[in-house]
Amino acid sequence: MLATAYLSLLVAMAVLDGCWLGFIAKDFYQRSIGHLMAEKINVAAAVAFYLLYAAGLLVMAVRPMLETGDWQSAALRGGLLGLFAYLTYDLSNLATLKGVPVSFAIVDILWGGAITASACGLAVVIAKRLFG
Repeated sequence: MLATAYLSLLVAMAVLDGCWLGFIAKDFYQRSIGHLMAEKINVAAAVAFYLLYAAGLLVMAVRPMLETGDWQSAALRGGLLGLFAYLTYDLSNLATLKGVPVSFAIVDILWGGAITASACGLAVVIAKRLFG
């Protein structure tokens, strides 16, 4: 069940972030921080982020809710973890980098909470449906 929950986290985050970064908010990110963005994505760093972030979410938000199937609590825990993780990242950027708009940081922090809450809730639902 843990492997299914972990895989569900990875797939949910990849799909949601792919839609967000590739389509929905692509122009917003380009306008806001395009001057800071690399021309090519560092694939190894991106893969490492998703693998490690999903592992942390599994331990902190998803696994504790698998027995009961309480996807709402998993989503709440995940959402809070996402808010704090993205908040740390974006506030650090505001503190140390030139040209990062506050509006960008706010949107990115909210997105971090939303994607993480969604992925954690989905992981519990999928794992419970498959393994009851």
